[in-house]
This record gives sequence, structure tokens and C-alpha cells, in this order.
Amino acid sequence: MSKLLLILVVLLFASPPIALVSVAAMANPALQSCAAGSLIVADVPESLTAKTRSGQTIQLDRRQLSHAATITTTGWQVAGVGRDGIIIALMAALTESSLRMLANPTAYPESADFPNDGSGSDHDSLGLFQMRPAAGWGTVAELMDPKYQARAFFGGPTGPNAGSPRGLLDIAGWQQVDRGAAAQAVEVSAFPDRYANYEPVAETILDALTKSRKGGPDAAPPRIPESARIVFPLPEGAYTSTDSFGWRTDPYSGDRRFHAGSDLAAPLGTPILAVADGRVVFVGERGTYGGLIILEHTVGGQSVASYYAHLYESGMHVAVGDTVAAGQRIGDVGSAGKSTGPHLHLEIHPGGQDQPAVDALEWLAAHGAAGVDDAEISLTACTRERIP
Repeated sequence: MSKLLLILVVLLFASPPIALVSVAAMANPALQSCAAGSLIVADVPESLTAKTRSGQTIQLDRRQLSHAATITTTGWQVAGVGRDGIIIALMAALTESSLRMLANPTAYPESADFPNDGSGSDHDSLGLFQMRPAAGWGTVAELMDPKYQARAFFGGPTGPNAGSPRGLLDIAGWQQVDRGAAAQAVEVSAFPDRYANYEPVAETILDALTKSRKGGPDAAPPRIPESARIVFPLPEGAYTSTDSFGWRTDPYSGDRRFHAGSDLAAPLGTPILAVADGRVVFVGERGTYGGLIILEHTVGGQSVASYYAHLYESGMHVAVGDTVAAGQRIGDVGSAGKSTGPHLHLEIHPGGQDQPAVDALEWLAAHGAAGVDDAEISLTACTRERIP
């Protein structure tokens, strides 16, 4: 039996509904398409009214919406989650706890000593997602931390549980199934149909959190949160450093000129990754850069801009206003503009776009940039064509 056939057989017998659509996605990558949209929390409203799918009107207060903001901010900083993943997490927390951080003093008296929004009574469950210490989700202290619970729900390579219990990113094919089914795959509830009822509420919450209401439509965008990590912009082993930052002989004119970036040669189509969590502020053609993507980040409390140049139009996978997580694929290596061959021209501008560039490779090294392998690369934010 070939390796591919063996993988397909294993997938078919492990969690059938999700495995089946995962196989379909493998056979047809066009099932996923990237969508624009910011996931940076602008400001938290004092209250919000929304309707469930069944037509029930619910009122959410600032405390509940603050927990939703924590889930949202945590989610966009985890590669591969995107808008859909955050909505699924909000659906789960709305269903399990009404977006309240619940202690459980009957099962765990010490849980009442942590900040909480009241007491729950669901066996030995805790917090926003009603996670159980006995099931391996974490200690009482960990599960009484909203950010920890959000990280545990999303799971994946950077999650706290290493896939056991499974977070959303640990479930093959979650992007292709109904959102309610994806929430159930993580929560494993005795009432699997409850989650879908809260889908319109979750969408209303996310829209409200990520649209700035202060100062009107022309107000400055919200400040980008501190990046959770720094990564190298090309996959490990996929590139060669061919031209460094500083003065050089221009390969076109032969003149002595200053080179503001670091050139990393790689095959056409090699994934280009965001070096840090951030917001897309420019996508398009710009002079000798060819196709250019510019991201803004917050690193060490400072605004930083990163430039990714020489992309072809077909190799730019983000739009202005998108938010990206460190390590997410934003484009593909090309050779557009003033280029002698396929490579990424990377610039780092501490202080923002209007400030001088520094040596990008030295900056990455100074900030402990982690290498990313092929298995960790994901698209920025994707919507799915749901499969019946």
C-alpha cells in the first residue's frame, strides 16, 4: 500500500465527517479561498444586542465583550486561525458559558480565588469554554486565565496541549465543515447542535469589535497589538542569501548604490511569510520593487514596517486592511520589477515606513526569529465553500 493511500485510509476511519472533507481539500486546493478583513480589535463597546439563529435576542455587556476581544486577539495571532476560526471559538464560548469566565467552587474551591464572572455547575468544567482539568486541558490556575483557554481552544503547533486534547487547528479539515460541527469537534458536547444557533451572534460580535467607532469612518486604525513572535520570511532550507544590506555595485547600472534590503534567492512560488503579527498597509506595484507588500507591526513597543518585494500580481495573497499572524503566507517569491532572478527583497523599517531601513537579517537575528518549516505554513485568512 502506498504512503498516500495509507494516509487516506487512516483519515477516512478517524472522525469521518471531517476526514472526508479533508481528503476532498487535498484533492482540490481550490476549495479554499482567501478573504480580506481586519481582525484587530478597535474598541470594546459597553454593550451589544444580537439575535441567535432561532430569533432569540440576547444582550451582551462589556465584560462579556472583553472576553470576546481576548479570544479575537489571541486567534489572529495564531497562524492558520483567521476569521472563521475566531467565529467558531466565539460560537463555542457563547454556547458553553455565555462568554463568562466561570469558576466552579464545588469541584475546585480554589477556582473562586481567581478573577471570575460567577460560578458554573457543569460537572468539573471551568472558564469560557468549560474545559475540564481532568480531561487534560490544563490546571485550574491555567484554565482560569481567559487567554490560556483561547490558546487551548485554537490548539495547533503553538497551543499548550500539543494536540491532546485537540484544539481547532488539530482537527483535519475543520475549514471545510459547518462552523457548528467544527466547534463540536473541539468541545465534544452531548448536545452537538447548540453551537450553530450562536453563529450570527458571533459574527455580530466580531464585526463590532473590529470596526472602529471612535472618530467616525476617517479615524486612524487601531494600534496593532504587540507581536507574539518573530519568524524568518521564507521556509527553512528554501533560500540562499545573495545580496546584503548596504553599499554595493548595482547589478544593472554598475554604479555604487545603497541597497536598503536583504536579498534571499528562492525558487519561483516559494511561500513568503509575515515576519511578525501585523496589518497589511500596501499591496501593489511600486517602481523598482515590482509587486510589493508592506506590513506594519508592533515589536518591543515600537512600530515596525516590513517590505516584501519583487512579487508577481498573482503571487500576492493579501489585501490592504488584512491582519496577519507571524508565519502566515502572504505571497510567493517572484522576479518582478528590477530583479535579476527569483528572490525576496526584504526591508525592515523600525519606527515605520517613513524611517530608514536597517539590516533585515541582523534585525531578525536580534529578535530571535524562528524558522518555519513547510508543515507550519498556512494561508492568512480563508473562507470555505462548505461541503454538504
